[in-house]
Amino acid sequence: MQSPELTERERQILEAVIRSYVETAEPAGSRTISRRFVLGVSPATIRNTMSDLEEKGFLFHPHTSAGRIPTDKAYRVYVDELLRVQPLERVERFQLAQEISAGGFAIESILRRAAQSLGVLTQELGVALGPRMEQAVLEKLELVRLTTEKLILVLTLRGGAVRTIFIEVPGEIADEALLEVQVVLNERLAGLSLLEIRQSLGTRLRDATTATGAKELLNIFLQEGDALFDVPVVDDSEAVVLGQASLLAEKPEFASGEQMRRLIEMTETRAELATLLRNRSSATGVSISIGSEHGSALPGGLTVVTAEYHTGSLSGVIGVIGPTRMSYEKVIALVTHTSSLVTELLA
Repeated sequence: MQSPELTERERQILEAVIRSYVETAEPAGSRTISRRFVLGVSPATIRNTMSDLEEKGFLFHPHTSAGRIPTDKAYRVYVDELLRVQPLERVERFQLAQEISAGGFAIESILRRAAQSLGVLTQELGVALGPRMEQAVLEKLELVRLTTEKLILVLTLRGGAVRTIFIEVPGEIADEALLEVQVVLNERLAGLSLLEIRQSLGTRLRDATTATGAKELLNIFLQEGDALFDVPVVDDSEAVVLGQASLLAEKPEFASGEQMRRLIEMTETRAELATLLRNRSSATGVSISIGSEHGSALPGGLTVVTAEYHTGSLSGVIGVIGPTRMSYEKVIALVTHTSSLVTELLA
């Protein structure tokens, strides 16, 4: 649906100003727009139309003598109504597939490679958020002896993620007992989410019959099950995967010390970024938030473009963060394709 605020001429000139600013990072004047774009109107008409767009809140002057720069409101109209996303070139699809699949197939590895690849191809900051692990489904578990009084519980989760938990035991437990408890746990817990296991562990294990040595170990699971299977990421910020922040640092938007400081703070703490990304994990298709739409979650002047990926019943997001002056057509196409690739690999 087209914005009722804009005439067709205003839409054409607004698109031209945005494209000029995206390409040059320089405020656009009427003569620049007239020379670079075939609009069929005079520089004077372009200048008057730009003044109208400024009054409507779509453009602004960075200082008195400059040309004009698009506002967040302008980028929103551009994203929603004006841009035309082109399919990726074959070479870009091939490059993404090669780089993301070149390594292990655990969730963490795939997301790390995807964020790095997206960052390089878009020249923005690649970002990904891992799924909530409490919803992860247990494929199998294994009990491994570490020392006489310490075991390792190895959880293999659907989608390839692996979690290990240390278990303290009162004394040496026979190999037969370890194996017996492992069999019981797999029979009764495999196929359940970690949340379901925590909520029902006692009920599922209470009537299990085992030999005397195994019963002592099984009691540990009955007494400490909540803690043992409480293995989602402790802080969502730990689930955030970032590409190279240096790609953003080189852009003119981060020439000021304050903007750079906030960028570094965002990448180091990641807490607000994690919340922002988690709130997007149920969005359908590509989700784009621009500048002030983030509130205080991110430094001003940034756009976040993400798409959801899936692994079984779990989901997360993959995308990029960059200045509002980004190449939206290219970024959207790359993010969309990457989310599909990640889903395919995790399947």
